[in-house]
Order: sequence, then C-alpha cells, then structure tokens
Amino acid sequence: MAWVLWSVGVLAYAVAVLHRTSFGVAGLDAVHRFDASAGILASFTVLQLLVYAGLQIPVGLLLDRVGPRWMVAGGALLMAGGQALMAVSTGVGTAVAARVMVGAGDAMTFISVLGIVATWFPGRYVPVVTQLTGQLGQLGQVLSAIPLVALLHGPGWGTAFGSAAALGALMAVLAVAVLRGGPGRADVPSLRETGTNLVEAFRHPGTRLGFWSHFVTQFSSNTFALMWGFPYLVSGQGLRPATASTLLTLFVLVNVVSGPFIGRLVARYPLRRSWLVLGIVALNATAWAAVLAVPPPAPPWLLVLLVLCVAPGSPGSMIGFDYARTFNPPGRQGTATGIVNIGGFVASLVTILLIGFVLDALSPGGEFTPGAFRAAWTVQIGIWAIGVAGVLRTRTLARRRLALAD
Repeated sequence: MAWVLWSVGVLAYAVAVLHRTSFGVAGLDAVHRFDASAGILASFTVLQLLVYAGLQIPVGLLLDRVGPRWMVAGGALLMAGGQALMAVSTGVGTAVAARVMVGAGDAMTFISVLGIVATWFPGRYVPVVTQLTGQLGQLGQVLSAIPLVALLHGPGWGTAFGSAAALGALMAVLAVAVLRGGPGRADVPSLRETGTNLVEAFRHPGTRLGFWSHFVTQFSSNTFALMWGFPYLVSGQGLRPATASTLLTLFVLVNVVSGPFIGRLVARYPLRRSWLVLGIVALNATAWAAVLAVPPPAPPWLLVLLVLCVAPGSPGSMIGFDYARTFNPPGRQGTATGIVNIGGFVASLVTILLIGFVLDALSPGGEFTPGAFRAAWTVQIGIWAIGVAGVLRTRTLARRRLALAD
C-alpha cells in the first residue's frame, strides 16, 4: 500500500513540476506574445515563486491538520485552472493571475507528498525515498522540455497550455480516488498547538539549518530550470532550441541519477550532511566560474559539464528536509518542512529577478545578448555567500543544541 500511495504522490509531483517549469521553456515565446521585457518576464516566475514560498508555512500547518489527500487534489485543481487561464491569456494581467494560481497549487503538492513518505515508510527508508520523490518528480521537467515545447512550436500556445491543464485535472481526480490517511496518524493539533508548533519549529536551529541548506543548494538549479536556462542556452550560447531541450533533459536525468546516491550518503552519514551541502555548492560554483570565464559561445563539452555540475543542486536541497524530519517530532514535521522549503525558493526568486534586471540593463532593444547573460549570471555569487554563511552559523547552533541535550 505504501508504494502505491507514494507512486500516485510522485506522479502528482511530476505533473506539478511540469506546471512549474512550463513558463521557463515558453520564455522566448512569451516575450513576443505579451510584448514583455526581460524584467517583466522574470516577474512572472518571481511572483509564482513568491506565492509558492509565502504559502509554505500555511500549507505545512494545514498539512498537519488535514493530511496529504486533499492537499494534493486541491493543488492539482489550482494548477489546472492556472494553466487553462494561461492558455487563453493574451495580456500580462491574466498571465500573471495564471502563474499565481500555479504557484499556489504547486505550494500544496511537494511537502504533502513528503508527508506520505514520512507517514507510510520506516524511518531508515525515508532519506532515500525522499530523494527518489524529488528526483522522479523532476521527470515533469522532461515533459515541459520536450512534449510541451513541441506543442508550442506545433499547434501553438493554447494547445500546449490547455493540454497541461487537462493533465492537472486528471491528476486531481486520481489523488482523490487513491490517496488515504496514514496508519497511526497523529491527532489533529488544535489551533493553539498549531501556533506553538510553528514557533517551536522555527526556533530550533536544526530547522533553520535545513532552511539554509535548501536555500544555498537549490537556487542555481532552480534558476536554470525554471526561467533562464533555456533562454541562456539559445540566446546566450547560440544553441538551437532542440539542442537546448536536450541539455535540459540531461539536466533532469542527472537529477534522477544523483538523487538516490545523495540519499544513501545522507542515510549512512547523518552527521556529515552539512559537508555534503557545502560540497554541492562548491561543485555548482566551480562549474559556473569555468563557463563564465570563457567568452561565449562556450565549447559544447563545457556546457554539458555545467549541466552535470549544476543539476545535483536540486537533489542536494532535499538534505534540508532530512534536517526538518530529524530535528522535529512527528506532530510538527509538516510545519518544519514548510519552513525549510521556503529557503530555496526565496533564493531562486531573488536570483531570477536580479538576472532579469541585469539583462534589461545590458540588452538595448530587448534582444538578450551573450555578453548580457554572461554578466547576469554573476549575481549568483552574493546568494552563495549568504547561503554558506547561514549554513555555517546554524550548523554551529545545532551542534550546541545537541551537546546540551546529551
């Protein structure tokens, strides 16, 4: 039963990732459809991520009260509605509303699926199953990089986003039909207990260590996948759209392959999780430094290396959820997971917006140039510095807390 429920949850998350990343692969089409600048285009995804991040704590609190079944179904319906609205949008206003709906539905999905994992699987399996959840869900990005792009460049915008909406509605029906509450589910907390859970979860340095771990590992991968990766490869590196889609597919495959490996390391060496986080950050930063040091277009092998090194940031961010699980009791794990999940998305939305501003400033006439992209990606340096400082500080506090407990 656990594997059946988990499979439906993973499928729901994969469809959510399709919705989440659909605007990124449609970015160049959206510039012409909405006559939008890079800054306005970035604001679509930034607003989507802002809604996602802002809802994480309310969704975590609600998950602890009602369970994952209705959260997953409700999220799927919201995203389907958003994609249906995007299918018929011709102006910026309705398109923004559509992405807000997608962000809200997306916010309800992933941590609800993690709730299924924590409820139905033994603790020793949770790190690996969590990684499998995150990385198999990323297959939704393949759906946006290949079939959705094919629909965009074939039947057109309305058919592409309308098909995504239909898939979301089907997922909502499946979630209601199959998902169930877990065995031995904890009592539903009262409103006062819910507030206490929020305060206690945030005050624990282990939860904040999870937040900063998620913050610093996920943003580069997210920025590449959700918004600027496809336009960068096409306009910044001169690749054909089909080649760029292939690299994005490779990006997803690296996610899927590296996730279980990272999960096994976390399960085997739980006291070395922060070093794994810092190692992934070093890998990301080194790859970007190598690519940006070369005047565009970079050699194809170097772009492949970039994808291979940036992609593990997504499974690396799952380490943050393991901190939420191990430092919090079952009754507040949904809340703690919501707090952690804010980290990477806040970092991502800030990075996406900053890159859009730099592109606007350095791309007169609205045409994104290779030089503008090369300068824009350097905004990541500041985000990495903030995130690493956060990890180091909260790691020290968490270790002190553990020492006092002993």
